[in-house]
Amino acid sequence: MERRLAAVLAADMVGYSRLMGADERGTFAAFRRHIRELFSPRAAQYHGRIIKLTGDGALIEFASIVDCIAFAVELQLSLRAENAGRSEEARYRYRIGINIGDIILDEGDIYGDGVNVAARLEQVADPGGICVSGPAHDQVKGKLDLTFEPLGERRVKNIAEPVVAYRVILDDKAQALATPLVPADEVQRSRRRWLAPAVAGAALLIVLAGGGIAWWRSDTPAPSNVERVAYPLPDKPSIAVLPFINVSGEDDQDHLAEGLTDDLITELSKVSGLFVIARHSVFAIGDMAGKIQDVAADLGVRYVLEGTLRRAGARLRINVNLIDALTGGSLWAESYDRDYADLFALQDDVVGKITNALSIQLSDGERDQITRIPTDNLEAYDYYMRAEQEGFHFSDVDTYRRSLSFYQRAIDIDPEFADAHAGIAAVAVDVWRNDYNFLWTAAVARKIAYDAAGRALKLDPGNARAHSVLALLQLVDGRTAEAEESARRAVSLQPNDPEAFGNLALVLIHTGQAEQALIELETALRLDPTPPASFQLLAGVVLYNAGALERALPFLEKAWEALPEAEPAPEYLAAAYARLANEERAEAAAAGVLELFPAANLTYYENLYDYWPQDQLRRHLEGLRLAGIPQWPFDYEGRDSERLSATQLEDLVANRTWTGRHRNGTTFMQYYGASGNTAYRSANTNITGTFELRGDRLCERFEGYFLDRWTCGYVFRNTDEEEPDADYAHVSPHALRYFSLADQ
Repeated sequence: MERRLAAVLAADMVGYSRLMGADERGTFAAFRRHIRELFSPRAAQYHGRIIKLTGDGALIEFASIVDCIAFAVELQLSLRAENAGRSEEARYRYRIGINIGDIILDEGDIYGDGVNVAARLEQVADPGGICVSGPAHDQVKGKLDLTFEPLGERRVKNIAEPVVAYRVILDDKAQALATPLVPADEVQRSRRRWLAPAVAGAALLIVLAGGGIAWWRSDTPAPSNVERVAYPLPDKPSIAVLPFINVSGEDDQDHLAEGLTDDLITELSKVSGLFVIARHSVFAIGDMAGKIQDVAADLGVRYVLEGTLRRAGARLRINVNLIDALTGGSLWAESYDRDYADLFALQDDVVGKITNALSIQLSDGERDQITRIPTDNLEAYDYYMRAEQEGFHFSDVDTYRRSLSFYQRAIDIDPEFADAHAGIAAVAVDVWRNDYNFLWTAAVARKIAYDAAGRALKLDPGNARAHSVLALLQLVDGRTAEAEESARRAVSLQPNDPEAFGNLALVLIHTGQAEQALIELETALRLDPTPPASFQLLAGVVLYNAGALERALPFLEKAWEALPEAEPAPEYLAAAYARLANEERAEAAAAGVLELFPAANLTYYENLYDYWPQDQLRRHLEGLRLAGIPQWPFDYEGRDSERLSATQLEDLVANRTWTGRHRNGTTFMQYYGASGNTAYRSANTNITGTFELRGDRLCERFEGYFLDRWTCGYVFRNTDEEEPDADYAHVSPHALRYFSLADQ
């Protein structure tokens, strides 16, 4: 077990059950907004890590008790300000308990008395208050100018010794401690669609506030979850490689055991004569493995490979056993005692012995692919395996950064390492599609994805991951024939890779080939019986666009439960439920969309999905409209009589400067030059772009935003009484702005 000293904060919403009974949807929306707008950014500001959400609260870890208490003070002050205009019974308040102590880390969660004391002190705290333990108080004396009121010793549940507690007084000293929260970028970021799960090493997308909790419920039963099911055996030898067990006694070697498992799956997946269960499903079942026959039945395979790994310095000892699950007998078993430098030769030998034991004939191309050494440098390969394991468990910004740093370190050591270049391409295309601007702008991510995939294919034309990345880039760019070719090439190179089949299904569904898309999707789901949330989202999108709405719902529901901060799942759910005439669930899902993306509107989606077949796009927009998604941001409706004509619009963009504010309150300034160039500036953004007039529409394009597409909107004379100081209103697919001319 890994232990460390940490500051732990437990927070819980006061009167949650009562508030839910009075306003279920509003309470859920408020809690989600608090997590997104207060807890998450404040925690990041103070270097905290949200461990989990607990339905009506949160558990957060900090490296510094000073940061922890400062976070708590600022959070409570922000909530107090928000509640100022509310009646007593409608206020959203939290109790907070804080402790510093020893914690145990296990699979991303934390345990131990250090955590338990914080949770018990939360129950002692006043509504809207903060209660800290004696050790926490002692650590911050002289470091934070706050008033602490002694509460004496308190007996708390399941803690043997009394706990000394202090109340933090939120007085003028606390007010003086507060610092401004950096506001989110006011330019509405284009929400890249989750066109496919992140390929290979980037399988799991960012979950800002995990916990797997569904954010809305109604009396109508939800569709059942997508569970693992037993399958009939394929018509060719089928195998699952169970996670190798690290018996070295050193956690630092876990990545080596996982990497060996992953590499064997990857190498075996290149054999067309085999059926190989995907990485995610075998890792998901690994900890639950009982009898080999039960595991094989769950995964629908006949053969199972299991093994152990021990590393001591430069030596590796690996035990491998290939089992026939029908008989329970071992087909082949072997122990390897090799130098670490012989790792690739060892992998080749294992794959060769498996194919021989199962009487598989390899083609020359398959043999060449399997025996190809990815890199001559084992240090580079070690960094690559670390990157792969980070990518398999993407859960926050830091995992993305660590994965990228490991890939880049591998490339620094061996610039000819094609798989590492493909890994960077996979992360970059994920960032680009989902507009994760915390790493790169969309334009930079798109260029990196193209360049890295191109570099990988130059070094290794048979790199399936790079072909998958190209397929996604080409699809969104509207190069559908090339996208299909790249996706099919990836499948031919990795005939057992569910991601490759899923990407192909996505390309086919968006090129009007629904029947074939469903066939490819079924293959992907058979290869990965327990798919990750991102793949369930892909499956839901493909089924939805194929018209299989009822079947799409469980996949989309499961994806939303696992990824509550991701807008695409509720978007598709809203449209699907609306088209099925389930008004209650459609409205609830639409509310989820607008909570995550307040400026969501039909014009935005119409622009975003311009590469879809028109019939698909028309059905999707109609479903969203029925669910309650407005035509323009913030449901803006300008009067035709107030809309500026082409001539009037010309006068507003001829060497003119606009000053005003966005609908969310952020002020901005934008200059329009006579040559078609424009420059936008706000407190957090300085960007340049181009514009043109198309009749009475103002069209703009900013590199790195909204997939580099043109977006067009209208300008109206302002009649909004809530914006009396602005002369005009400009509405576009991703913004509503009120402004006046600076030179008038």
